[in-house]
Amino acid sequence: MVTVQSYWTYLRHLLLWLDDQPLAKADKIRPTFPVYISSLPGKDGVPALAIESQKSIMDVSRRFFHWAKAEGIHGFQSMPQSWIETLKVAPFAAEIPRSHIYVTEEEILQIARIPVLPDDLAGLRDKAAACMLFLSGARAQAFTTLPIQAVFLENHSIDQFPSLGVKTKFNRSMTTFLLEIPELLAVVQEWDTLVRAQLSPSSPWYAVINNQWGEQHITDKNPGRNRVESLDKRMKRLITQAGLTFKSAHKFRHGHAVYGLLHARTPADFKAVSMNLMHRSTEITDQIYAFLSEGDLKAHILKLAGNPIIGQNGELEAMIRGSNKEELKHALEVIGEMIAR
Repeated sequence: MVTVQSYWTYLRHLLLWLDDQPLAKADKIRPTFPVYISSLPGKDGVPALAIESQKSIMDVSRRFFHWAKAEGIHGFQSMPQSWIETLKVAPFAAEIPRSHIYVTEEEILQIARIPVLPDDLAGLRDKAAACMLFLSGARAQAFTTLPIQAVFLENHSIDQFPSLGVKTKFNRSMTTFLLEIPELLAVVQEWDTLVRAQLSPSSPWYAVINNQWGEQHITDKNPGRNRVESLDKRMKRLITQAGLTFKSAHKFRHGHAVYGLLHARTPADFKAVSMNLMHRSTEITDQIYAFLSEGDLKAHILKLAGNPIIGQNGELEAMIRGSNKEELKHALEVIGEMIAR
């Protein structure tokens, strides 16, 4: 089902580009599909779709036309093979400047300090959600489907298991760990204690709250299909309350990655950050370093907060120390965004 949803997400761009024109005449349409895709805006005010998203759209669209032509679908037999091969990211797309957006440590601490009244259950929940998203690096869909029984604050861990109803990317199953940031953990603990006292273990940790006659009540309702969109709306309200610029729930995940990279000291630390984000692989670390055991992963994640910012010897350190503050910040933002995908 995840694959079908992904295909639809990519192919719908093809349909929007075609408008009322037939698929079999796609090679005649101008502007071309690659140019059209490169002009689409990204999320959170970014001027263009991420290059990886553009590549995915092009790859799936190219495979569709290959299939239609090979199967002899009416109207596609005469479509030029040379045109199908042009369905790739526009050469100039990579040159489009993109802002690297993520929730910073200072911003999440500012959110954690927002005063919330004890009877404002939605406010308490949303503040805890923001802190949990940053601490865990979990994707929004996984977080909104996380049951209470999958959260173990005493162990600084969450079980992102599809068998428990958690919707993870590619249905991956893994125990991941929370960063050791006491102020954020305290906010999460307050909500965790509250929700456990009122709901069953199988109920969602990011619980649905009813508001009747001005009184809020925690319910055990399962999250709806638009729960991620609702989370974004709640985060927007919370971030506005903190006087900050809106960032989607996914940008808390980016913040987790950047925070980890800023405090990582060893290759194993970098690997732990990547694994904690539940990546299937990393281009460099998976080729060089051995897979970390769950115990090692937990140890590295929990100690990140106590590590000073990068300080290794050698050519890498020399290069880093030779960079100015803006260059370092930009490099970390780029790396953080790449690793958070």
